Amino acid sequence: MPEFTLKRYGELSRGVLVLLSKSSEGLPAREVFVRLEHGVPPTPFEFEDWPRFPGVRRYEKTVRFSTIALVKAGWLIKTAGTWAITPQGLEAVKKYPDPTTFYREANKLYREWKKGQPKGVLPPEVDEPSDVGFGLEQARDLAWEEIRAHLGSMPPYDFQQLVGALLRAMGYHVAWIAPPGADGGIDILAYTDPLGALGPRIKVQVKRLDSKVSAEGLRSFLGVLGEDDIGIFVGAGGFTSGAEAEARRESKRKLTLIDLEKLYQLWVQHQHKVEEAHRQLLPLTPVHYLDRQA
Repeated sequence: MPEFTLKRYGELSRGVLVLLSKSSEGLPAREVFVRLEHGVPPTPFEFEDWPRFPGVRRYEKTVRFSTIALVKAGWLIKTAGTWAITPQGLEAVKKYPDPTTFYREANKLYREWKKGQPKGVLPPEVDEPSDVGFGLEQARDLAWEEIRAHLGSMPPYDFQQLVGALLRAMGYHVAWIAPPGADGGIDILAYTDPLGALGPRIKVQVKRLDSKVSAEGLRSFLGVLGEDDIGIFVGAGGFTSGAEAEARRESKRKLTLIDLEKLYQLWVQHQHKVEEAHRQLLPLTPVHYLDRQA
């Protein structure tokens, strides 16, 4: 049986970083595999399915394995199904053009990181690169893609209802949710108490579209905020760098930007307090696996 070599691991993992170096905002994991196959095609051996995972090629699993070290070396970030290169990763691509040297350096940094971790507390994919670990990483990526697609196809008014339900679960009192149609720049009004007498007024704008909210779009929202208001802008497509810079410069009004990943994290954290009728807008089920460290 052909064996995987340091050189091959280096070719695959370095190929991932070269690919991501051309995408400043990262790529979905599935897109990484599709594009990588054109630049670093699988060998006949890698093209075969992994014996214990029918339908999963050795190629994808080997790429996942080879990139574990890159994450712990600080060269690669994997979050919510998206992979992105770090500034250190960009430097590594330039500094180590040879795949074997590249992977050896990544492994060196990985071992240094692992040495400082308490035994028995690492997740399976980094403590021991087992089938469980690889299955978990792949499941997380696929789950996030499905969740993102579900939220992205949700009717705009349902998306507003989801945000309103989340605010209630977080302890806020939602006084008004805009009906379908023109809303004047405000989709939700909320307060910290039932009468709105004790705290500031919270104004929320919700954009379900995939396109990023621009600085101009953010300034339009700021225009409807009073100095004592708290503004929350939920943008499913995220925010441009200009919009994020505009938010950081804002000093008079309190403003929070929430992208799809942050919205998901808040929903996971508070969904147990969401009313049952609204919980069905984004029904999530936890997944359990055998903890071999117990």
